[in-house]
Amino acid sequence: MARFITKDFLLSTDSARRLYHDHAAGMPIFDYHCHLPPQQIAANHQFTNLSRIWLAGDHYKWRAMRANGVDERLVTGSADDRDKFQAWAETVPATIGNPLYHWTHLELDRPFGISDVLLDGSTAESVWRQANELLAQPEFTARGIMRQMDVRFACTTDDPLDDLSHHRSLAADATFPVTVLPTFRPDKGIHIEAAEAFREWVDGLEKVAGRDLVSYDEFVEALIERLDVFHEAGARISDHALQTPVFRIAQPAEIASTYRKVRDGGMPSPDETAAFQTDVLLSLGRAYAKRGWVMQLHLSALRNNSPRLFSLLGPDTGFDSIADEPVAEPLNRLLGELDRTAELPKTILYTLNASKNDVLATTIGNFQDGSIPGKMQFGSAWWFHDQKDGMTKQMVSLANIGLLRRFVGMLTDSRSFLSYTRHDYFRRLLCDVVGGWVEAGEAPRDFNLLGQMVEDICWNNALDYFGVPMKEA
Repeated sequence: MARFITKDFLLSTDSARRLYHDHAAGMPIFDYHCHLPPQQIAANHQFTNLSRIWLAGDHYKWRAMRANGVDERLVTGSADDRDKFQAWAETVPATIGNPLYHWTHLELDRPFGISDVLLDGSTAESVWRQANELLAQPEFTARGIMRQMDVRFACTTDDPLDDLSHHRSLAADATFPVTVLPTFRPDKGIHIEAAEAFREWVDGLEKVAGRDLVSYDEFVEALIERLDVFHEAGARISDHALQTPVFRIAQPAEIASTYRKVRDGGMPSPDETAAFQTDVLLSLGRAYAKRGWVMQLHLSALRNNSPRLFSLLGPDTGFDSIADEPVAEPLNRLLGELDRTAELPKTILYTLNASKNDVLATTIGNFQDGSIPGKMQFGSAWWFHDQKDGMTKQMVSLANIGLLRRFVGMLTDSRSFLSYTRHDYFRRLLCDVVGGWVEAGEAPRDFNLLGQMVEDICWNNALDYFGVPMKEA
C-alpha cells in the first residue's frame, strides 16, 4: 500500500514544500496551552496500552464513536481497553473527511513509526500489539514522547487552588530539559452563576489562604495571592473560558452584596452575574499587566448540552458545541476599560465560532499600542476548528486584517501526549498558505524573507512574546 502520510502531506506547491522542509520541519515545539496532567509528566508516567494514552479523555474520538453507533460502554464505560480500541479502529474509516482521519495516521506515524497501514477493524490487532510493545519502552513514557517530539516548553492548565508540587518537582529536575509551567485558570472563581460550584470553590480558596473570605475584597485579595504563588513557580500565562464576554460596571456595594448573597446560598441575577464577572476580570487583568503576564480568553463554547448524558457522565465528556451570542461590543468594552488606564495585559483571543474570526482580528487591532510586536493576538483556530479549513481560515483572516508575521502560532489544547503532531499539521498548513501566495504571485519568491517568517511563527514569536523562564536545553 502506498503511504498515506508522506513527507509532502498537505504541501500542494513547490514553494510550500521548500518552506516546510527547509524552515518549519526542524523547529522545536513551544506548546503554550495544553491540558496534559502535570503529575504524569512529573512521574514520567508509563502508559499500559494504546487505549490509555490515545482514547482516554479524547472528546473528539468519543463524539465520532457515538456518531458511528458505538455504545457508551465502549466509549467511556466499563469495557475492556482492547475492546474500546477495536471500536475506535472500526470507526476510523468513517472519519474520512474529518480531521480525526488525518490526526490518527499522523499520530501512528509519529512517534510509533506505524506508517504502512490504515487503521480499521482488520488492522487493529497488529497496530495494538506494535504500539503496546513500544509503549513499554523508556522512549515512550510521558517524558520520552515529549523528548521525541522535540517539545522544549509546555504550559499545563491549572486551578488556582493547586499546590503546584508537580511543577516544582519538574522545575528542580535537571535531568529533564523541557520547561513545564502552570497556567492560572480561575474559571470557578469567576462563574458565580454556577452558584453551588462557586461556593465550594471559595471554600477551597479559604483553606489555601488560611483565613475566612467574608467580603468580596478579601476574596479578590486571596485570588491575587494565588496568582503570586503561580508567578513564583514560573507561571506567566492565565486562561479564561467565557461563553460570552460580559461588561457591566456596578458600584462596589452591589458587587460585594452579590458575593455575600451567593456565599449565603442565593442565586445571582443575570445583571449581578455580569457585574461580578466584569469586576473580577478587570481586577485580574490589572494584576496580569502589572506582572507582565499574558491573558488568554477562550470564547463561544456552549458546554454540556445533553442533560441526560451530563447527569450520567458529568461535565467535559464531549457534549459541547459552538455558541453564537454577540461578542464584539462587550469584548471591546472589557478590553477598552483596561486599556483606558494603560492596564491591558498582553492578550490572546480565541473563538470557537469561526464566523467571529474577523471580529476578533479587528478587535486585537483596536488595542495594539506599539509597546511590543503583536501585543494583542488572534489565537490559533481552536477545538472544532484546529483542522485544515479552520486553521487556514484563521491564518488568512489574521493576515488580511492584522500581521500574520507576528502570530505566536500553534498549541495543542490537548490532554494527550500523542497530540504533538498537531504542531506539524499546523506547520504544513502555514507553509501551504504562504507557499500558495508565492505561486500565485501574491508574495515574493524570497525564501530568506518567508523562511524567517515561518520560523518566527513556529517558535521565535512565542519565545519572545511569553517571556517565560526557560530551562537550558
